[in-house]
Amino acid sequence: MGNSERGKWWVSSSNYDEEVRKSFHFAPRIEILDTTLRDGEQQAGIVLNLKEKVAIAKKLDEVGIHRIEAGTPATSDEDAQAIKEIASLGLKAKIFCFCRAMPKDMELAKSLGVDGVICEIIGSEEMLKFGKRWTPEQAAAACIEATKVAHDMGLYVTLFPADGSRARLEYLVGFVDKVAKEGHIDSLALVDTFGTFSPEGAADRIRKLKKHFSFDVEAHFHSDYDLGTASTIAALKEGASVAHVAVNGIGERAGSVALEPLVVSLEALYGVKTGLKLEKLIELSELVAKLTNFPVASNKPVVGNRLFGWSTGLPSSLWSNAKQEDPLIMLPYHYDLVGAREPVLYLDKKSGKDNLKYWLKKTNLSVPEEKERELLELAKAKSLEIKRDIDEAEFRELVAKVV
Repeated sequence: MGNSERGKWWVSSSNYDEEVRKSFHFAPRIEILDTTLRDGEQQAGIVLNLKEKVAIAKKLDEVGIHRIEAGTPATSDEDAQAIKEIASLGLKAKIFCFCRAMPKDMELAKSLGVDGVICEIIGSEEMLKFGKRWTPEQAAAACIEATKVAHDMGLYVTLFPADGSRARLEYLVGFVDKVAKEGHIDSLALVDTFGTFSPEGAADRIRKLKKHFSFDVEAHFHSDYDLGTASTIAALKEGASVAHVAVNGIGERAGSVALEPLVVSLEALYGVKTGLKLEKLIELSELVAKLTNFPVASNKPVVGNRLFGWSTGLPSSLWSNAKQEDPLIMLPYHYDLVGAREPVLYLDKKSGKDNLKYWLKKTNLSVPEEKERELLELAKAKSLEIKRDIDEAEFRELVAKVV
């Protein structure tokens, strides 16, 4: 077999080839910062109240998330109270909040009892000039003042230069260097606001930032090109020590980097232990989907409710034969790893004899052996008629027709 961890996953042995792994520079400890309650809620159409935010924060902590970005206190009084409530729960996770580069935001954050602040400023010259209509000098002065205030109050300070991925490297380095020298920075977030990094570009920029600065660098990427997860892993391979994620990948536009595939990929494909309780990922996903009223696609990686199952005849037969010997022969990772249910077989126009046997057993029904082919053909025809796989009531009707 290829590289495997007994009973958990079976992945390609090439992932663990010495030539591949010698280029990795993972930090000794990688932390996961979940921004569901901030960037996730910024997805148009999502609104969470205090009670819902607290429920999600508790579940995030149960999963083992290292840092929870609990929201933006300047948004509303309710958001501020939600952050205060979350900070008072005594969770194991460190609690952060998102702040503008303003002393009053830092003072508000301190009053809410958080461990740290994420200090936002526009990080690219063009957005600063044409969007914010500020000069670099104004931006630097605001950050210096705000980060000093936060540090003096004992808060951990992450500088968050939005759109920093599209800034000229020389500009970004110069700006950060000035704030670090005259203000205070505990860590720097490399922010890909519009998901414009390729994995190679992300790795290159992290590598160069690590050469310039001694403090930690974090990766906050988006998924506009559907490369957020790959780019975040590329950044981590170059020494970024914190990955910013959101449950179910919710967030502005195409969304944030999804928590679930990122952490499962780190563990199974790269051998990086996250310390998270992966078996609780689906519980967390379902809670967030319910409270945000944003359902998860059935084929969404890790948390889709139809990932573990087949309707086509050949893979259904392969699963039926292989599952008793080793389920991983037909799976990239075991369904138990993420708290999913055992794989099922669906019945539609692509199905074969093993799908039919599965459904007869499932419903505790039987037909004469010579009638099985007729029943299967009826099921295929019904599926074409309704343009989906058939449900149990429809299957029972078909059986009744045959017998």
